Parts: sequence; C-alpha cells; structure tokens
Amino acid sequence: MELSSLKVGETAVILELSGEPSLQQRLLALGFRPGKRIKILRKAWLNGPLHIKIGTTEVMVRRRDTSAIKVIID
Repeated sequence: MELSSLKVGETAVILELSGEPSLQQRLLALGFRPGKRIKILRKAWLNGPLHIKIGTTEVMVRRRDTSAIKVIID
C-alpha cells in the first residue's frame, strides 16, 4: 500500500521506494529506507503535505511524493 493511504496515528514499515531516481535520492536523504518504521503524525488540509516520523526524525513530505513509498502496516 502507499504511504498516503495510512491514517493519522498509524505506523508502518517501508517496503520499497519507487519513482524517479531523483525522488528516490531525496527520500533516502530524508531517511526513508526499506525496513524503517514510520508513523503518520498529521495530514495537511486540501491534499497538503504529510507530517511523518521516521525513527526520532520528523519530516514533511509532499503528498504526491508519498506515492513512491510502499509500506506495510505494522
């Protein structure tokens, strides 16, 4: 499933990153790696960015970019 389909408060484990190589590079730089546990903290209004916790780090990611992050619910 895609990361954007998770509900606020749900945790999941990253399975894979897809999409353009430049997007994958950006996501890797932010800490998105297969096997990492993530949690949705907040979803912005009107398809805005998602506030995500990866380990002890919190990041904001554009909703369209989250389609490249495949997860499984933990």
